[in-house]
Amino acid sequence: MRFAHVALWTQDLDAAAAFWRAYFGAEVGAPYHSRRRPGFVSRFVTLPGPGAHIELMTGPWVEDGPGPDHVGWAHVAISLGCIAAVDALAERCADGGCLVSPPRWTGDGFYEAIVAMPDGTPVEITV
Repeated sequence: MRFAHVALWTQDLDAAAAFWRAYFGAEVGAPYHSRRRPGFVSRFVTLPGPGAHIELMTGPWVEDGPGPDHVGWAHVAISLGCIAAVDALAERCADGGCLVSPPRWTGDGFYEAIVAMPDGTPVEITV
């Protein structure tokens, strides 16, 4: 078994897509506009490598606060494969103003940094 994709609510679909394209080299699909749920729009993001997918979703009802369709997730961790890749992407994100926490070894043994999408949603980048 494997994950087919993870889904993420956002209030700015274009900014979210641009973030994944700019910092992770993702391919971003065309917008899908639902006929059954007016206002719902999504785009699939495909990360380089063995087919990790993120569904970016938005609608006029998406809010910042708690609720079934609130912005974000707790976090998602993207493995970059090596310490040098984490350091390099963290530096690019720092230059772009979206680095939240610089690379470090965590208490549970992970090497990671935390970056934020334009709406503040955290993304862990790890080895």
